[in-house]
Amino acid sequence: MRGIETPIKTLRQKVFTEVAKVAFDSQNINDDIEAIPYKITPGDAPLYRESIYRERAICSERVRLAMGLSLRPDDEPVHVTSGLDESNVAEKYYEPPLMQVIPSACDMCEDNVYEVSNQCRGCVAHPCVEVCPKGAISIVDGKSHIDKDKCIKCGKCKAICPYDAIAKKVRPCAAACGVKAISSDERGRAQIDDEKCVKCGQCMAACPFGAIADKSQIFQLIQAMKQGPVIAELAPAVIGQFGDDVRLWKIKAALKEIGFAEVFEVALGADIGAITEARHYVNEVKTGKLPFLLTSCCPAWSMLAKKTLPDMVETVSSALTPMVATARTIKQRHPEAKIVFVGPCAAKKLEASRRSVRSDVDFVITFEELDAIFTAKGIDMETYDAEEPIHDATGTGRGYAVAGGVANAIENCINEYYPGTEVYIEHAEGLSDCQKMLLMAKAGKKDGCLIEGMGCPGGCVAGVGTNIAIPKAAQAVRKFVKDSTTALPPKEYSEIDLP
Repeated sequence: MRGIETPIKTLRQKVFTEVAKVAFDSQNINDDIEAIPYKITPGDAPLYRESIYRERAICSERVRLAMGLSLRPDDEPVHVTSGLDESNVAEKYYEPPLMQVIPSACDMCEDNVYEVSNQCRGCVAHPCVEVCPKGAISIVDGKSHIDKDKCIKCGKCKAICPYDAIAKKVRPCAAACGVKAISSDERGRAQIDDEKCVKCGQCMAACPFGAIADKSQIFQLIQAMKQGPVIAELAPAVIGQFGDDVRLWKIKAALKEIGFAEVFEVALGADIGAITEARHYVNEVKTGKLPFLLTSCCPAWSMLAKKTLPDMVETVSSALTPMVATARTIKQRHPEAKIVFVGPCAAKKLEASRRSVRSDVDFVITFEELDAIFTAKGIDMETYDAEEPIHDATGTGRGYAVAGGVANAIENCINEYYPGTEVYIEHAEGLSDCQKMLLMAKAGKKDGCLIEGMGCPGGCVAGVGTNIAIPKAAQAVRKFVKDSTTALPPKEYSEIDLP
């Protein structure tokens, strides 16, 4: 539903905006946080739900998640602001787990259930009855009827119905989860298995009730901005996210106006990564030391790879991800500054929480969250006219934002700097296809390959923290790559020491 102005998107934006306003301006944070649900749903009539009390209760949970706090328990009286003092600091990260289901918002969708609709004509042939292997379908009052206790969900009835009168009801969040991390609790509400979940957030994007949300650091980020220099690093997928004519120079100027000390392109780290992984492929795969090489830039893919191939973790590239490589480059120049990664991805929030990364990346926010911060500060990017030049990267690194772009970048570097090297490219997008690719690689069917994996179908431009439709975002990035003044990073980037 990216690119569509749904009420869910509007609600999320309002919550993020109000939390940002409190962080910037409030003199009485507790009272102002408690008041947010009443500002979003004023009066005594609900706007989205059947009850104003339920609507505000759900909004309160959204506020907590936007503050980086966990949901309140169902069976204990807990204030919306409980735990706020511990979160009202510039250093605290969100409380795990990152992705949570808001129980009061979940509609308890049925999952994997076949049901006869009013399209049934009660035909004489009744092929659905004939093909059912368990006798679960009978004719009741002239129409087909499925006994759910007998049904084994084989789908033969749906496949053979000439009127497409049999529907398969699927929980949208579960259908979007490529690692099957979503099931139902005892009341039929969605629940996430944190051991399986790789934090891609596709379930959050798929839920039409907005019952799944990730945690945010916007509150803590704004506190940090008040205390000292904070530098923003922008992911390549940022192009087009704030308006058709809003180029990178304008975004940089707006970020500096609201208080960021400096702004860098994460494509700089992608340039470093492309050169480094080109060298790894030539030195490790082409020499037979490794059977294949898996790219490392997508944290959901990388986590999935390590879970799927626990005995072959060395095949995941050891190159720093673009986020981390850029952050370490910035820290070398500005050791006193805090770093915020601004990108399209929920999984980057998890990556930044790891001990090996935590000292480099202090905060992670999405384009969606940044849009709310702009709104809180009264900046309309469509009419904003200030600009400040930024030229940190080449077309190679900027292309990382779209599916296939990482492998293409590495291949171009190999062709340029290791001429005569034959490169075998494979790529997968979406966690389900990624898992299939990994299993084929494990079985020895992808030996000699450079394998790019993207957790989100379409690549980073399809991340759950984006603002615009995926095809539109991909088109904007490809134009940005094409218009880049420099196509490839220098080979010396592969020797950069970023301890």
